[in-house]
Amino acid sequence: METRARYALIGLFMLAVILASFGFVYWLENKGGFSQREAYQIKFEGSVSGLLVGSTVLFNGIKVGEVTDLALDPEQPQQVIATVAVDRGTPVRTDTQVAIETQGLTGGAAVAMTGGSATSPVAPGEEAAPPVLIAKAGAGQDWTQAARDAFQHVDGILAENSKSLHDAIANIDTFSGALARNSDKVDGILAGLERMTGGGTSQAEIPVYDLVAASTVPPPPAQAPSWLLVVPEPTTLMGFNTDKILLQPATGESVPLANAKWSDNLPALFQEKVIQSFENAGYAKAVSRTREGIAGDYQLLIDIRRFHVSTSPEPAAEIEFVAKILGQDGKIIGARTFQAAAPAKGTDAQAYVTALDDAFGKVLSELLPWTTDAIGAEPPPPPPPMANTP
Repeated sequence: METRARYALIGLFMLAVILASFGFVYWLENKGGFSQREAYQIKFEGSVSGLLVGSTVLFNGIKVGEVTDLALDPEQPQQVIATVAVDRGTPVRTDTQVAIETQGLTGGAAVAMTGGSATSPVAPGEEAAPPVLIAKAGAGQDWTQAARDAFQHVDGILAENSKSLHDAIANIDTFSGALARNSDKVDGILAGLERMTGGGTSQAEIPVYDLVAASTVPPPPAQAPSWLLVVPEPTTLMGFNTDKILLQPATGESVPLANAKWSDNLPALFQEKVIQSFENAGYAKAVSRTREGIAGDYQLLIDIRRFHVSTSPEPAAEIEFVAKILGQDGKIIGARTFQAAAPAKGTDAQAYVTALDDAFGKVLSELLPWTTDAIGAEPPPPPPPMANTP
């Protein structure tokens, strides 16, 4: 009985080994890399550096097979024929593009297949031979070879144009020598250009002038106003939005006064002096510039039209602007154009600035009473809503 039991165990063991062998073969056939494959031949023009038997075959970046053979074409020595085996079902078409891709800086080479239209036929073979794919020219060239070819191309261009390059370098040397010999003259020319454009004086040496707020103002109000006037920065053309003091030699022509400037851009300076004039007249608590958190009852909008010194026929300062008073409802409750002129008693910067100050004082002395009268004729703004108390 014991002998029969041993034979039975041995038989069961052999049967298990046989079944395991069949299972292993089935796994290799379907899952382990020996599934059904299709072979293709790829013809490369030139070198295929780094490509070896067993190298990976990729289709759109996905591994689909390996290189099974590499050989030279005896009839065309410049060609290399690579045989690859790819998984059945890989969509290889006649218009599929083939190249060699380097796997990182130090990795090996791989055959990379891309593209192909779904309507294109499968690459045909010849009799029993596998289908043939033609790689594009230079597909096997790596980046080092491309760099060598580029350097050789550059070297060829330099060799062909060596005489022209030599002449150009000689001309540059001659020109630099001429500049060195005439450096004093060049400095004089540049200094003249700076003086012509008003840049001959350093910024630290340019006199800076400031406008003067209105000196003649109406008497202060007997009672503090119940309204708040906001004065935004005036609008103007781009030519006036500068710190240059402008002259007008002829109608429609403006040039900056050399070696003189305002302490700020004209719109910001204009705004500051309008507010200062209201404060001088006793409206310090009723006027403010545009600031976050301040909601005024009225806005004084100013658009500067002219602010220059006309030099023909006699020098005189000319100022013109349009003022509009805007209510809380967005309606314009008053609008007026202000103009003033003042003769200049000289042709220097100080005389021009003094004339502009005189003209500016005139328009401000008219702007203040007109603004307060226009606002005073309006009904007082409604009081702010009371906060709900618990």
